[in-house]
Amino acid sequence: MRIIPSLLLSLLSLSAADYKAGVGRIIITPDKPIYLSGYANRDHASEGVLHDLWAKALAFEDRKGARVVIVTTDLIGLPRSLSDIVAARIEKQYGIERPHLLLNSSHTHTGPLIRRNLEMLFELGPEDQQVVNEYAEKLTDNLVNVVGAALKDLEPVDLSLGNGRATFAINRRENTASGVKIGENPKGPTDPDVPVLKVTSQDGKLLAVLFGYACHNTTLTGQFYRVSGDYAGFAQADFEKAHPGATAMFMMLCGADQNPYPRSKLELAEQHGESLAKEVDRVLNEKLARVHGPIHATFRIVELGFAPESRETYEARLKESNVWRVRHAKAMLRMYDNPSFMRRYPYPVQAFQFGKDLTVVALGGEVVVDYVLRIKREFGSKGIIVAGYSNDVMSYIPSLRVLKEGGYEANDSMIYYGLPGPYDDQVEDQVITTVQQVLKRVGRKPQRP
Repeated sequence: MRIIPSLLLSLLSLSAADYKAGVGRIIITPDKPIYLSGYANRDHASEGVLHDLWAKALAFEDRKGARVVIVTTDLIGLPRSLSDIVAARIEKQYGIERPHLLLNSSHTHTGPLIRRNLEMLFELGPEDQQVVNEYAEKLTDNLVNVVGAALKDLEPVDLSLGNGRATFAINRRENTASGVKIGENPKGPTDPDVPVLKVTSQDGKLLAVLFGYACHNTTLTGQFYRVSGDYAGFAQADFEKAHPGATAMFMMLCGADQNPYPRSKLELAEQHGESLAKEVDRVLNEKLARVHGPIHATFRIVELGFAPESRETYEARLKESNVWRVRHAKAMLRMYDNPSFMRRYPYPVQAFQFGKDLTVVALGGEVVVDYVLRIKREFGSKGIIVAGYSNDVMSYIPSLRVLKEGGYEANDSMIYYGLPGPYDDQVEDQVITTVQQVLKRVGRKPQRP
């Protein structure tokens, strides 16, 4: 019997790897008190830190050298203005073109206010605004640097995919006699899937795990002033504590109309995070599907239209008592006659394809659960991750059903984002058509009827 030297075995193993991967991570916790985003009722800056916020990057390279990078952040969301700067710098410094870079945010409501995101929430004084501006500048550098760290860390890896289940999300669009309000709707649609991507070195060491869930990071309410990542922050920390040396990365999926249940207490955020981390751990101990094959990426912009809003509509709002509606009306009237007044919004849709085994769809904005359910119906639920809150968080993205029902996700939320008003009734068809186009481009076929 011929014995193959261990070094030769090692070299054969490395040559057989379909991918290289690298991990980067950097703390993005604000270094001074800053207004926290997500809730309009807050009236002062943060009061300490519960746990650190992170930006984490996972870079992939296939056998032909094609690269993609996924960045996750413990933040409310990145506006296009910041994402575009980050993407341009990353392309210049590292050669990663825009379609190959995915920027996702957990949408924690106990993270810092991000410049040009949810601008209508507050009217900040000069000192508080300066803190927000300084944080945005530092964040830009950190996001560029964390991608560089991941690319520098590339090594041969094995990728495998599994799927778990979580049930603490509840549809929050509660039907009442006066219309839809934010509440609890146990009969409303949810997406319990918890996709889990495992990254291991050639010697079997767990390097990283990427997982997601479709649920708002709003266990903690507007009365909470300490910086944290909410349940997603706890889930990542709990997993990393159980697996020293591994990096846990949370992707926010299509959970715009989903809230944690129950909520409003710190121990509940800890509880939801712990349960999610344990579910990821459980999935890793199952037999996972191997991911292999070439990487493809594409990125498209679709122009979403707004329902017409007249000057008279904004003028009438000036007489209302709601300070945010008045603030929004003033802003719209200042721009109304300007040729640059926003009539449409450039909405990003992105897709990564790993062979025939994994598809990652990344949608901008706060995407309601109807989208992921429709995409899975059309393209199958196996080997697909559909994320919202990616590349540009500019507004809620309602389905046609949600748009017709009205309520916060369809109407009122647009005020806080500083957009003219609700989208028109073509929004769902436009988004889904663009998803179909990008998936065709990367090679994901619809499932047969």
